Amino acid sequence: MRSSSVALIAAFLALPALAAPVTPAPVVAAERAFAADGQALGVQASFLKHSAPDGIVFAPEPLLAKAVYSQPRPKGVELVWWPLWAGIARSGDLGFTTGPYTADGKPGGYYFTVWAKQPDGSWKWLFDGGPPSDQSGAAPKGSDVAYARPAARQAGSSAKAMDQVMKAEIALHAAAKTDVQAAFLSVVADDGRIVGSRRKPPTGRSDLEAELATRATSIAFAPLGGQASSAGDMAWTYGAARWTAGGAEQRGHYVRIWRNDAGGWGLLFDELLAAPPRQAPPVQAEAVAPPAS
Repeated sequence: MRSSSVALIAAFLALPALAAPVTPAPVVAAERAFAADGQALGVQASFLKHSAPDGIVFAPEPLLAKAVYSQPRPKGVELVWWPLWAGIARSGDLGFTTGPYTADGKPGGYYFTVWAKQPDGSWKWLFDGGPPSDQSGAAPKGSDVAYARPAARQAGSSAKAMDQVMKAEIALHAAAKTDVQAAFLSVVADDGRIVGSRRKPPTGRSDLEAELATRATSIAFAPLGGQASSAGDMAWTYGAARWTAGGAEQRGHYVRIWRNDAGGWGLLFDELLAAPPRQAPPVQAEAVAPPAS
């Protein structure tokens, strides 16, 4: 009996230690520090301080945040924002948060930030920008943050994950050319969110359907970039979008979070952000030859 017990104890001690559960708490803390600096330092300084070297913003085209915010600018409006929903990869190196924001005390909509853990252990954002979602009834600043459930599967590497996610995006884009609502409802996770209009962020299937009903029935999407976690369980993507509304061509960009669920890659978050029409390039004056002397 004693020898059996010793053998069991030895076998138990030989097992690898189970990793502590990963929660989005570090991402939430990074967002709150970013928001605090936004009030203390102003938009330009805080956005520069907390953006990753490869972080982007839509201005209105995708541009490096470091280039956009390095240009001198007035302090601008006072932005106040706070996280209410967050998620993180099982590898603890990629995450997101979203919540309401105000501009000079007036409701502005919802921000959305994608975060990546840096080589030095700090968190910096890869993308920041959100839709004009209705924030009435939203929990106030300092409220508890809801966590998205973790992925059920891992691709094993970032490269494998991005290959799988790009295939999922290609399929979604092909379907969205004929029926946007059906295309997105077929891939959105049961706890996923789809935003972009002035409606409140969805809390259920009927809200998702109502949000999708605000979009054109046909949208042409084109991927531009993104990255996956090292575990291959979460990825973010962004790209361009074109559609027709009221007989006029419209354009914008999308940003998504994909999660590796039990049934395959599911869409955890999607936002469609409208962009202004492209400006025609200035007409170049033709060179005029000097008069003959």
